[in-house]
Amino acid sequence: MKDERLWRVGAVELARRFRDGSLTPLAVAQACLARLDAVNPRIGAVVARRDEQFLAEAQAATARHARGAALSALDGIALTVKDSLFAAELPTTWGTPALRDFRSDQDELAVARARDGGALVLGKTNVPEFALEGYTANPLFGVTRNPWNLALTAGGSSGGAVAAVAAGIGPLALGQDGGGSIRRPASHTGLVGLKPSLGAVPRHHALPSLLLDFEVIGPVARTVADARLLFDAVRGPAPVDRCSLAAAHAARERRPHAPARVLYVERLGDAPLDPQVAASVRRAADRLEALGHRVEHGRLPLDPDFHGEAWSRIGDIGLARLFERHPEWERLASAKYREMAARGRRLPATLLAQIGEQVAQLRRDTVALFERIDVVMMPAAAALPWPADLAYPDRIAGQTVGPRGHALYTGWVNAASLPALALPCTPSREGLPIGLQLIGPYGADDALLDLGAAYEAACPWADRWPDLR
Repeated sequence: MKDERLWRVGAVELARRFRDGSLTPLAVAQACLARLDAVNPRIGAVVARRDEQFLAEAQAATARHARGAALSALDGIALTVKDSLFAAELPTTWGTPALRDFRSDQDELAVARARDGGALVLGKTNVPEFALEGYTANPLFGVTRNPWNLALTAGGSSGGAVAAVAAGIGPLALGQDGGGSIRRPASHTGLVGLKPSLGAVPRHHALPSLLLDFEVIGPVARTVADARLLFDAVRGPAPVDRCSLAAAHAARERRPHAPARVLYVERLGDAPLDPQVAASVRRAADRLEALGHRVEHGRLPLDPDFHGEAWSRIGDIGLARLFERHPEWERLASAKYREMAARGRRLPATLLAQIGEQVAQLRRDTVALFERIDVVMMPAAAALPWPADLAYPDRIAGQTVGPRGHALYTGWVNAASLPALALPCTPSREGLPIGLQLIGPYGADDALLDLGAAYEAACPWADRWPDLR
């Protein structure tokens, strides 16, 4: 393999080749930096770098592999970190001028676990301001563009993370998903993205959550195996996050059903869905059925409608509380977010209590749902990628939609605390990626990865690359 193609090698294959000595972490790290230099100016994915330390750590990883003392299967593999997660030695700006110069002296726990396994943190990836949008742009670093079409968005809020992986800057990324912020961008860029069960990846040393307990950390990768590699490195209980103890227990207790009982939900109510997305995900459902799984077409027997109504209010209240604690951040924040916080201050406390009750009921209702099925399958996003500098598409399938029209398939999963796996399916006529998502009961992260791997074996996508030369 030519050196200039090393950036195309996946994480699991890198681990194998590091073990057999046919590649070294240093050679691959150098190729990643060369690729970063070549493509990042056009896509705006990586916003902070640590080249010198990155290469020094790659050299140390190379030495460990040479003496057979690798720290883990992740040792020597490049990783980017979303700019809403703390990573020591790097700024964490959250996309806002208020944090332009902020640096934490600690890693978020998931970042620390990845580093402890020998992962090489290449840099930080772009986010929308406060990571509250479904596209990626901010006053500090500008717009992140989709490697498949530079005029279009990579989605958000993990837009920088997916753009980096899709463009070959690094094989793995740590993202964050509070309402679809891993799964929708993954679907827009032809990648795998896992939104784990609440607590599967514990949170510690973190920015304040603006979305209740909906925000979780998960992997972005080109293949299911690569995503699993990173997930396994950062998952597992930690006493500082009590939810992680419940997640670990649920994972141990969960026994997958074979063949899987899949409920395919093409639409949520009468909300519009791009016809190309619908056709692509429907073909994927047919392929799952051809693999021997029991696929039932139907409606989602839950009531997630409140989530669409409450979503903006949750964010407004979260920002109001954030700015109450950090008034200096509000002074420097963009006007849009100051206005959101002002709305949040005007909302009654009883509304937040009502939302909490509705979330609790939704979580109870999903228990009954997953007694009769194993997986819900649906589109990951209702729209194809739209112009990169627009926050959201205002029309889908000829119908006018609001800010969450493209995102209605994902947010309820966060509210319900469930795991969900985004996978590529057949691209659009224009060659744009389209993604599906598989949603399972609480604790079924491994079962989703197993099902995703089986689907990938039948419908591989790892050889699809955008034409970025």
